[in-house]
Amino acid sequence: MGITQEISAFAAGLRPEALPPEVMARAQALVLDLVGNIVRARGEAESTPALLAAVKALGLDKGESRVFADDSTYSPAGAVLINATLAHSLDFDDTHAVAVVHPGAPVIPAAITAGEMVGASGAEVLAGIVAGYEVALRLALALPAGAHYDRGFHPSATCGAFGAAAAAARVFGLDAARMESALGIALSQCAGSLQFLANGAWTKRFQVGWAGMSGLAAATLAREGFKGAAEAIEGKQGFLRAYAPEPKPERVCQDLGQVWELMATGVKPYPSCRWGHAGIDAALALRAEHGFKAEEIEAVTLGISRAGMLLVGEPAERKANPQNIVDGQFSGPFVIATALSTGQMGWDSYALLKDDGIRAMMQRVRCENDPEIEAEFPANMSGKLTVRARGQDFVRTVIVPKGEPDNFLTEAELRAKFSGLADAVLGPERAAALAETIGRMDRLNDISSLLRSPAEAA
Repeated sequence: MGITQEISAFAAGLRPEALPPEVMARAQALVLDLVGNIVRARGEAESTPALLAAVKALGLDKGESRVFADDSTYSPAGAVLINATLAHSLDFDDTHAVAVVHPGAPVIPAAITAGEMVGASGAEVLAGIVAGYEVALRLALALPAGAHYDRGFHPSATCGAFGAAAAAARVFGLDAARMESALGIALSQCAGSLQFLANGAWTKRFQVGWAGMSGLAAATLAREGFKGAAEAIEGKQGFLRAYAPEPKPERVCQDLGQVWELMATGVKPYPSCRWGHAGIDAALALRAEHGFKAEEIEAVTLGISRAGMLLVGEPAERKANPQNIVDGQFSGPFVIATALSTGQMGWDSYALLKDDGIRAMMQRVRCENDPEIEAEFPANMSGKLTVRARGQDFVRTVIVPKGEPDNFLTEAELRAKFSGLADAVLGPERAAALAETIGRMDRLNDISSLLRSPAEAA
């Protein structure tokens, strides 16, 4: 059995009652985390109006599928495109550190919309989500993601298309052969470029949304009998060989069904690139311990890996002068300056992008490739922060950032993050009701009840 055949048979055969309880519970927690992102981005992300206008112009607003925090209905393709794009619009969604992938944004919306299409139960949708995470993450690990990055690809989008296809196909109940066709069709659609870094473009969030939509399209085509390419993963012109120079195809099915990569997925406590999170943890800890005032801080050094430098450290001049929210999300100087100056780094912190004090502090923050931190990659997205103040150096190294599986958010912290995002859009009562429904997702007879519009929930 080839690699694509094996992973297809695995994904098609997942049954909610046979999955480990801790995997189902974690999948449900990841849904809660992602939906909070979708809700807040629906009401606030600067790219949302243009996205919704384009969906309407393309006729994707004709249908019965739902978007969270939205009274309107859409075609299935339109709904998953919007939900998946919104899920990644705040850069506050889940992250698998070793794979360097945000799996939830393309996978969860594809599974939920597929569930709407066929009236699937919440448990069946959760099984689809597990299938999607495993496919997307195992592909990224086999590339591996660092080499994929070096070629300019965005693995959350490229691998995400396969994950979304597997998730939707599993929810549809496709057999192994049609699951394989769905992955073969996804191969023709997987795309995503890091060029968004050049000007703070909105394409990063869009290409993840497109991955969700293309995955749903691939699964739907396969469901209707459309034939996809064989050996989509390991073939001579397949994904791994076309998108990376020295892939490790055997990694895709390693410990399949025994080790769950979904469980190695972390949740972000801060709405910015994950590579800056260890530094933010360190900044908040040092500030709390020593009570620094901004004027006391002479210089700051954030030590990170080479991969981290690519996204939040270089070019230094640009990272120290962010012009918009996307720039800020990928600026080590901005997130560190904000954490040290204010004692927090939340979505509302981006209102400080033009603040004179923050901009002055950014000029004192330097990012560098630290050998000690490099040694932790790719196992951990670690960081070392050195703050020069009061005539001495204060140093804090964070190996495992807050939110990683070994340092995961508590249930209370997850709910607090959700409330912090959703309350401003839905109001506290409706946000709490949505969180409660997600909390019993595994017991929902029809996933459509999760997507009641704000008006219906009032």
